[in-house]
Amino acid sequence: MAYVASIHIYPIKSLDGIAVSQATLLPSGALKGDRSFAICDEQGEFVNCQRHNGACFLRLSFNISNNIVGLKIQGTEQEILFHIDRERTRIQSWLTNYFGFRVKLVENLLTGFPENPAAPGPTIISTETIAEIASWFPRVCVNEMRQHLRANIEIGDVPPFWEDQLFTANEEIVRLQIGTITFEALNPSQRSILSSRPYLREEVYPNFQNVFTAKRHKTIADSARQLPLNHLSQLNINTRVPDRLSGKILQIGDEVKIITLKSSVDLGF
Repeated sequence: MAYVASIHIYPIKSLDGIAVSQATLLPSGALKGDRSFAICDEQGEFVNCQRHNGACFLRLSFNISNNIVGLKIQGTEQEILFHIDRERTRIQSWLTNYFGFRVKLVENLLTGFPENPAAPGPTIISTETIAEIASWFPRVCVNEMRQHLRANIEIGDVPPFWEDQLFTANEEIVRLQIGTITFEALNPSQRSILSSRPYLREEVYPNFQNVFTAKRHKTIADSARQLPLNHLSQLNINTRVPDRLSGKILQIGDEVKIITLKSSVDLGF
């Protein structure tokens, strides 16, 4: 039986996530607390690992019960603690000093800052997909690969690349049920493993892209073969919630079932 094996939320976009046993659904379909904050430069652009390598070496801890965020530089011992609401100016000053240019911590408690605004629901991947990809690179552990992929929901008791069946090259939308909540799986995430966390490829495994591409070609599901290669390096699946279900709870152990295949025309897209 496919089930929710783990849930992660990422309080500040592009920084570390935290594992939780359950998560509350917002009216937008996003998970409460996921990507609620983002670091932006003076032009309003997100500060992330693709644009600023320094973001890759910034470690974050977050206490949900009291909104205390901890920041430290990878490889150092000192962690600076902030109250994310009451000490916003202090956080911004610390981050500005770290990056070397002025930044602002922005907030969106309604949808967060998803990669695809049309699909603000949780991103999905199978646990075995993460383990399989990690096995292709002897110096990369499963947890490190998990941090690179940054999915919200991991599905257990399914084979690697189970999530390939959640999208098609045709005008169709796959619906799935997780616990009591129905989700529409729209498309692969815009986040590509070939462009995320550059130091993984350059410092740990310089042939990362070539190895990944060759291995991934061997695992592509027939339903996904017509999609361009860049989609096949985008492993997480974006979702949206067709109904307003504020307050619904997702939790570890919830059963996962694929229930329907709908035409995107019928759904009004």
